[in-house]
Amino acid sequence: MNPKHIIIVLLLFLPAFTYAQRQEISINGIFYRKDTPDRIAQATVTDVQNQVIMMSDELGGFTIKAAKGDTLIFNKTGYTPQRQVVTSPGDLVIYMQPIVVLPQVTIKGESSKQELNDVKNEYRSKGLYFDGKPPWYEFIASPLTAFYEIFSRDAKNERHFIKFSKMELEAIAVSNRYNKTLVKRVTNLSDADVEKFMQQYSPSYEDIQQWNDYDLISHIKKYLVYFNKHKDGIPIQKLY
Repeated sequence: MNPKHIIIVLLLFLPAFTYAQRQEISINGIFYRKDTPDRIAQATVTDVQNQVIMMSDELGGFTIKAAKGDTLIFNKTGYTPQRQVVTSPGDLVIYMQPIVVLPQVTIKGESSKQELNDVKNEYRSKGLYFDGKPPWYEFIASPLTAFYEIFSRDAKNERHFIKFSKMELEAIAVSNRYNKTLVKRVTNLSDADVEKFMQQYSPSYEDIQQWNDYDLISHIKKYLVYFNKHKDGIPIQKLY
């Protein structure tokens, strides 16, 4: 047989051979909190081989297609990640171990909130009780205090601080959920690309308040395709 014909035959049968090597099966499972009957909703299941990510429903159930030999990673914020190799079809029961946070550990977000409160208390000690916006009756009951609340330098500084602290607290709320660990797990991007992606497609504070974990992952996946096409070109603008 002509060598060219042999190559053509091999190319024709290669896709079928590859499919036979990776024959996916449907796997069902349920997430439980370890040592309890409590089911865990919105936990993620990631197939390491094909990077498919699924999420458990409100009853803790999930379905994912994977091939024998694939590694599945089970994740949920506040729980220890687990992994399991697919060996055969069948149902899985995943018991997730809660992460125990030691009392002495200080959370960055909480520390920042305390610092902001300390500054606000300092303004209170200077006689500013209305955040620079005294009610109308204060002009009658204590006009000096009311005018001080509006026109003093301390009052002006306090208004700037209140605006800054609002932005700071909202940024903390966003970063607590939309973080590098989550984005890298969903996108499989390099560290440098993850930072670029996060800057371009950061959700707003209002979004974070309304979205569950599924919505947040959908947001990341939505912009990943666009990002992969344009990341090496002209700096891309944030999409709305």
